[in-house]
Amino acid sequence: MSGLPGAGTSPGLGEASDLKFPLGAKFREPLTEARFQRLFGDAEQAPELLAEPRSSRLCRRWRRLASACSGPGAWRLLRARLPPLRWLPHYRWRAWLLGDAVAGVTVGIVHVPQGMAFALLTSVPPVFGLYTSFFPVLIYTLLGTGRHLSTGTFAVLSLMTGSAVERLVPEPLGGNLSGIEREQLDAQRVGSAAALAFGSGALMLGMFALQLGVLSTFLSEPVVKALTSGAALHVLVSQLPSLLGLPLPRQIGCFSLFKTLAAVLTALPRSSPAELTISALSLALLVPVKELNVRFRDKLPTPIPGEIVMVLLASVLCFTSSLDTRYNVQIVGLLPGGFPQPHLPDLAELPRILADSLPIALVTFAVSASLASIYADKYSYTIDSNQELLAHGISNLISSLFSCFPNSATLATTSLLVDAGGNTQLAGLFSCIVVLSVLLWLGPFFYYLPKVRNSGGMGVTGGGGGYILGHWGSQLASSAPKAVLACINISSMRQMFFQMQELPQLWRISRMDFAVWMVTWVAVVILSVDLGLAVGVVFSMMTVVCRTQRVQCLALGLAEGTELYRPLEESHKLLKVPGLCILRYPTPLYFGTRGQFRRILEWHLGLGEGRKETPKLDGPPDAVAEPVRVVVLDCSGITFADAAGAREVVQLARRCRDAGIHLLLAQCNASVLGTLTQAGLLDRVTPEQLFVSVQDAAAHALERLVRGQ
Repeated sequence: MSGLPGAGTSPGLGEASDLKFPLGAKFREPLTEARFQRLFGDAEQAPELLAEPRSSRLCRRWRRLASACSGPGAWRLLRARLPPLRWLPHYRWRAWLLGDAVAGVTVGIVHVPQGMAFALLTSVPPVFGLYTSFFPVLIYTLLGTGRHLSTGTFAVLSLMTGSAVERLVPEPLGGNLSGIEREQLDAQRVGSAAALAFGSGALMLGMFALQLGVLSTFLSEPVVKALTSGAALHVLVSQLPSLLGLPLPRQIGCFSLFKTLAAVLTALPRSSPAELTISALSLALLVPVKELNVRFRDKLPTPIPGEIVMVLLASVLCFTSSLDTRYNVQIVGLLPGGFPQPHLPDLAELPRILADSLPIALVTFAVSASLASIYADKYSYTIDSNQELLAHGISNLISSLFSCFPNSATLATTSLLVDAGGNTQLAGLFSCIVVLSVLLWLGPFFYYLPKVRNSGGMGVTGGGGGYILGHWGSQLASSAPKAVLACINISSMRQMFFQMQELPQLWRISRMDFAVWMVTWVAVVILSVDLGLAVGVVFSMMTVVCRTQRVQCLALGLAEGTELYRPLEESHKLLKVPGLCILRYPTPLYFGTRGQFRRILEWHLGLGEGRKETPKLDGPPDAVAEPVRVVVLDCSGITFADAAGAREVVQLARRCRDAGIHLLLAQCNASVLGTLTQAGLLDRVTPEQLFVSVQDAAAHALERLVRGQ
């Protein structure tokens, strides 16, 4: 490697040492941006790098699209959109197949009772929970990139969908509905839920077309965890009437949690002893089983399927004790076999449900992408956030044709799949086989599953111990969910409630993130899940903006014996050269920070009245005691600058020139430098005042001070 042109030498050091050794840099001429481009870059292409013409970008994009139309390009596109084409040829059949089979069957067994239970939160008959546990899982297996992700019904989405369905299709005030009227009401609610799935799927596909996978970063981890924890509390309170056997209407909208609590306390004397006993026994079994699965997850070959055991025990108890006829306990009845006929949801509903589809789509993508990222980091593989948008968008869109409600990745079943030994998306196929078996052959086994009494006071008919549910397997009002399935809903919230245990650690790590968590959680609990999500996202973004407003502009000093510049406040041994001020501004320079940037620079440089009006920011008392003759502005922390920020730098250059202060800029990235150039910076300063590093700018400043300029 040859030395730099014009670089000086020292005894014992060749020209090549100037580039190889950091301390050799003091023997060479300081590098400006222009000189660096002449030595190491293409000077003719440098202006194009700062502002690439739109025509060049369009041509490059057209060439990329044209290459995709070729044979190899089409194959690459197909492999990118169908992940099994990438991982299936490398599948380790002997090592992974058994784990995927066991994990898939285990998750499928849990999907059956949970799917029916979460259908209650959605205000649709239980069989549609089974449909939602089949079609989305199958589609994600073909399109998803999360190897350990389990999709299907999710309590938070079911709660959000149920609130929207109750608002769109409210139950008549009288409450006493005939069988035909109940079927018509259920049909309307199923249509609304399917329309919500269609709308959220279409929105996610639109986000995929625009390559908006990056939007997942705006839903931070504190926001997602607070959202799910607050929604878990909503689920718990909404299931209280079922646990107590109280035929209460479902509360929706803001303050619904407190309205439900007040209604439950008022109606508490009318609790049903039969349903209360069933609920107590169900929780007495489910909660300990959940705890055993967590405590002995390393010792158990597979987690204990407490939900399916509870469903079978409750069905046997109801059949042998005739609870339906003796204590007026309603039962699920016959689940229809097969699948519904595919049909488009009512597109006339789309304008009405658009406002509800957007938060559902955001929550679907945020929860799924965050869960996939967690396990991808743990098992050392990568996910494609845009492909996840495509997978969940198509999953919701196609499943809505089969009357499914919105779905996403789920916390509980994903953790269960990993604990059971799942390795790839192939586990989803085994899960689908279990749910398919229930839909085709095992539905009659759930005939005697208990449910609470109808809110309209309708008695139970049929001499065989139950009654047949209409076309979709249920004539139950949305305000009268099943007792056992309600207990399954509550027990599945365990993991979401335990997220609150992370709050003390979050307080120690970042109090700002702690504030985001608490504000989001309080908003979700007090208002609603939709509004709480909006409040959490807005507050999270505001904290980012506020943090850019409260940064410290650091005055730098030289560490003796090196060419390292560190903040003066870190040590009193750092050298401060009289007449030289080196400042580092560590935040983007945009319209929101331009005023702060001006005040800070005025204070440090003694320009105008800024020094008198602005309180001390940092550095020792003599940080600006000497008149400043040369100022070096380290721009390495300025990641971007907008037009307002760029004009502020141009004004600073003008004021420095009028005050006799020589301004040097160091370490501007290409984007910032291009913006400053377009704003007219080179009309105020010369290219020789732009340096590649703080060390080069400081060396030039020292030479200037020594010469007395």
